Amino acid sequence: ALINYALAMTLGRKFIHAFAETRLSHLLLITRESVEKAEQFFLRHGALSTFVGRLIPAIRQLISLPAGLARMHLTTFLLFTTLGALLWNIILALLGYYLYSQKELLDRYFHQLSIVGIALGVLLIAYLIIKSRRKNTTPQN
Repeated sequence: ALINYALAMTLGRKFIHAFAETRLSHLLLITRESVEKAEQFFLRHGALSTFVGRLIPAIRQLISLPAGLARMHLTTFLLFTTLGALLWNIILALLGYYLYSQKELLDRYFHQLSIVGIALGVLLIAYLIIKSRRKNTTPQN
């Protein structure tokens, strides 16, 4: 979070948008559109968006960029980032605790759950391939 914040603050919007167009950023799931969406989210919701952004998987790795671009005070950024990350980790820990308490049930249905997980993975990969092909065949202006 601090690296993204510092990069955005020091290098600025032009660099961040240029980086979002590179192959490396796409491997990191960062696109110009996602950066712009995160920035709009930040502008609409202000400093609180740093906290809320830590709870939203698609935004959590990007919310530091608009905070840096807006030159949010570092102390405020660290406070909201820490609180958001803390809450996210508590949610994950409670989910893990609950699932572990259901161990017998999970063991009984492990085979079926594995098949569902694999099917969802295959569907996700197929979706990403189709989306990528459609994007590559769209005529450029």
